Amino acid sequence: QVQLVESGGGLVQPGGSLRLSCAASGYTFSTYAMSWYRQAPGKERELVAALTSTGDSTNYADSVKGRFTISRDTAKNTVYLQMNSLKPEDTAVYYCRARRVMTGRLYWGQGTQVTVSS
Repeated sequence: QVQLVESGGGLVQPGGSLRLSCAASGYTFSTYAMSWYRQAPGKERELVAALTSTGDSTNYADSVKGRFTISRDTAKNTVYLQMNSLKPEDTAVYYCRARRVMTGRLYWGQGTQVTVSS
């Protein structure tokens, strides 16, 4: 079955960078749209970045545009979220999500904690 495993979270100082990875297995990459979500304590889960199944179009939350980049390595079956110029408000649990294009079925990773603090 489809499995998504996030990694790369941790503690980083404001202005620092971090790269999250989402290793996917059990499906053909090209048939799924990929995205990253995050959820901070007391807040709703929000979309951070998205990548179409074809890998040719991206979408970002206004709050991260210009700082975060979503990408994929098809050969490694891995999706990345490069996070630069991190701010304390970026602190959250980050989740990788796959959506099957034809059915809309969703698959979620377990999440990885990102903490931005001095």
